[in-house]
Amino acid sequence: MWQCWIGSGVLRRRWRGTLDVLPKSNISILQRDVNLSRLASRVLTYRKMSSCHRQLRLPGGLWRRLKYSSYSASGFHSRFFCSSLVHNQTDPIEIHKKKLTLWFSHLPQEEKQFGDYFTPETMHVEPLILERKPEERKGPLITPLLKPSQASQSASVTVEQLFEPTQQGGRERGLNVLLYGAVGTGKSTVVRKLVLDWCAGLTLNQFKLLVPFSCEDLSQLSKSTSLRDLVSRKYLHLKNIPLLSGQSDQAKDVLFLFNGMEKMKLDFRISSTELCSDPNEALPSEAVVVNLLRKYLLPEASILVTTRLSALDHIPTKYVKRYAQIYGFNDPDRQRAYFTSRLLQQIGEKPRNQEAHALIELLYLNLQRESQLAAACFLPSYCWLTCAILHFLHFTDVQAPIRTLTGIYTSFLRLNFGGEVLDMGGSVSSLDDQNSLMLYVVRTVGKLAFDGVSKKRTSFSEEELEQFVGGKTKTDEELRQLAVFRTDVLDFFLVPCVETKRSELDEKEKRYVFAIPAMQEYLAALYVVLGENKTALEKLSKEVTMVIGQVGEDVNTLISIISKFIPLRVFAVFNLLKLFPSLFEKISSRSKGRIARTMAAEMFRSEDSFNEDVLDQVEQSLLGVHGPQPQERLDSRAFELYPIFMGGLLHYENRVLLEQLGCSIKSTTVAQITRTLKRHLAAEIVKWQPPEELMDLLLLLYEFQNPRLTAEVLLSIRSIKLSTVRMTPLKCFVLSSVLACAPTRYHLEELDLSSCHLTNDLLTMLWPAFRHTHNLNLCDNPLLESGARCLLDALLGNQSLRQLSLMHTGMGDKGACELAERLNHHTGLQELNVAYNNIGDNAALTLVDACREHPSIHTVHLYLNPLSNVGKQSLYVRGVPPEQGGTGRRVKVLASVTEGSDISEDWHPILSVISKNASSWESERVREQLQIFLRDLEWGRKQAPSFWKKMHFRRVEKGVRQTLQMLQKDIPTKTGGSTK
Repeated sequence: MWQCWIGSGVLRRRWRGTLDVLPKSNISILQRDVNLSRLASRVLTYRKMSSCHRQLRLPGGLWRRLKYSSYSASGFHSRFFCSSLVHNQTDPIEIHKKKLTLWFSHLPQEEKQFGDYFTPETMHVEPLILERKPEERKGPLITPLLKPSQASQSASVTVEQLFEPTQQGGRERGLNVLLYGAVGTGKSTVVRKLVLDWCAGLTLNQFKLLVPFSCEDLSQLSKSTSLRDLVSRKYLHLKNIPLLSGQSDQAKDVLFLFNGMEKMKLDFRISSTELCSDPNEALPSEAVVVNLLRKYLLPEASILVTTRLSALDHIPTKYVKRYAQIYGFNDPDRQRAYFTSRLLQQIGEKPRNQEAHALIELLYLNLQRESQLAAACFLPSYCWLTCAILHFLHFTDVQAPIRTLTGIYTSFLRLNFGGEVLDMGGSVSSLDDQNSLMLYVVRTVGKLAFDGVSKKRTSFSEEELEQFVGGKTKTDEELRQLAVFRTDVLDFFLVPCVETKRSELDEKEKRYVFAIPAMQEYLAALYVVLGENKTALEKLSKEVTMVIGQVGEDVNTLISIISKFIPLRVFAVFNLLKLFPSLFEKISSRSKGRIARTMAAEMFRSEDSFNEDVLDQVEQSLLGVHGPQPQERLDSRAFELYPIFMGGLLHYENRVLLEQLGCSIKSTTVAQITRTLKRHLAAEIVKWQPPEELMDLLLLLYEFQNPRLTAEVLLSIRSIKLSTVRMTPLKCFVLSSVLACAPTRYHLEELDLSSCHLTNDLLTMLWPAFRHTHNLNLCDNPLLESGARCLLDALLGNQSLRQLSLMHTGMGDKGACELAERLNHHTGLQELNVAYNNIGDNAALTLVDACREHPSIHTVHLYLNPLSNVGKQSLYVRGVPPEQGGTGRRVKVLASVTEGSDISEDWHPILSVISKNASSWESERVREQLQIFLRDLEWGRKQAPSFWKKMHFRRVEKGVRQTLQMLQKDIPTKTGGSTK
């Protein structure tokens, strides 16, 4: 309670309560605001008394305006003035809005792993919602994609429009609205946005109170409770709110929201659910909801129910006023809006923002082609998965939390199916009557995926779906499970194929594919790792072991009694029963070994050796292939993610998520698979592997997230050659993470990252990898001057570096001079290659002088640089030891195929390097340098004193001319390819 009185120029207020709830910036007096922010220094101190006094001095002019204008003229009442300050702090509805805002603004853990960039307001895109008549509410088994022309025939509606008064009546009786849709169409997201908008006063303002409930939460309540107690149990601040008292028509201002009605078992029969109109009477939670929908309890209140397709008939049509179906994102423009809000929200830096815009454009082009991705992305859930994978592929950095591709798919399934079960049927549900929905998916759809991977097929006929998902004749409970599964879940994973080639498939045959191709490989891997791919012997041994285990104690007791009366030979037969569990353990262990052998075999398939690396394949599946399309069968594809997912599923964090989904992978299983896998990987790694296959192996070790296994496998790897692999932030992070697991004594003989599109940022991510190599090859990467500086910083921790190749990296004179200054930090360096770097005479001389002062460098490569004849001669003199006319320690300088009037002894390696890279280098620049070589050779030949030496010059000239001719042949090919 506030009390106010007026003194001489002082307004005194007394508040019998705490002061921390008072607003400190503005006091609202009728229509006038007195801003007190400038007067903070003139506030008098508080005095300790039985009640708090607070004196506030106002300037004389302002006080007169307050006194005569606001107070005297309007008959201002002191109680009204003071109570308005704390109205928002004590009003239960305002408290309710604040708490709902906090609760519904909370993002799941899967969102937080991408940073704190997101809020539900900034990343929300309205899905397509169409109002349906009761007779139209049921659709086909596989929800069809709406084309824009079809969608325009019935305009999209909003939830707010669904609660507008109908022509049949006003608001005397509340509306019951049922919003339904398939898994992943965005029902929960719409509910979250609706609640937040109501709290902000942006929608549904005709309702003073919005009370949201989770039907999954309500279904877990075992005790009977009244409606008011149910509300106060969830929202304590609404315990005594009059709107729920049931008196007069106050409930017309209330909207109840029940999300996920399929989780509750509602029975509208009078014999099963009694009528009740008293909000204070205790009933089971299902009965409370039924009476609300019957309009027998609080008939003036409106209700919004969300549910899946399988639960549409749980509420009789006479209790539903309006039906609305949510379709998700039915056109590329909605999908693009979602991708834009997501990817641009995730990126804060300007260069990355430009990269995000480029990704969105490529993604939009792929969606416009009516590709299979567009068919999948009509579900907002798959749009989330697409954004998560793109962020993983392109925006991984060392500061972000550790993420894996397997972890993203596992999190995706947990977001959509976490904790869900399939009821076996019956009126009362128990744990024994429930099966994990995800485990059911693995045993049906996962089995189909595994069959496709085994037979190298990606599309399936309706008969195959019936075979794997329908199976043989089942009991009534199993058939009920199957019906719910086919209606709600099946078309989440499998969609009609939109890219079927009619020349290869019968036009009348309808084919189905996995919505996202990698999902087939993930589910197949999960099917195998969970041990569902059992042989007949394993299935029989498990069943017998379970039976023996159940009666084991009784058998032991019986044997101990009758052993005195049975001959020993007969008694031995009974003892065999005790041996069977151990026999099963051996069979089971052999099964785990087979899983490891399958991983190794799939990892090193010879027919997949020259495909692009897995991460590039994943990117192409999302962004499409731009340019000439490969001519290959639609139904034939390499499944190189399959073994990688198998390894990733053994990671502890993924096993924790799978446990929440009802899919358990035991630690003993992981240990058995790991032991066998380590042995098989060690045997395969010693063989030569193409760069792309080696990158896939590094990804497998990264997905496994097992440092001990990784360290032991690395001991078998002596060189990592990733030349021509397009390195991305993710690939650099994978390489560094894997090599960071190696022990300190471990060193690579060679790390080849030539032609890998490395930049300065990528070099920074590769610092841990550079510490473990003797020979580092970074040729043909656009490092430039700044990149050279960054590399030198990265190499400070490497004291074992012997050879450093920076050919064709664009370092220039400044980079060469900076390299010369820092060479003394790498005392073990023996050979330096800076050929083809646009280094001039002065910078080259500075670098050679630094190499001569270095204790161990013996060779410097400087060919294909714009060096003059005088500069070359000076370099040759600088590198010659003192006894031969030079100064300092001897350093071999390779600047040309000649050394003065002699032929360089390394002319053949120089021409080999040029021939190997001529097709990828600048043709004009290389041809110009080759012509300089010819002039040097001609001049040297003329100076040669003997016939045999002249012939040697001609032999080298012939090699240069052959290289020049080869280069000229490649030029028309390049020109023709670019024109095409």
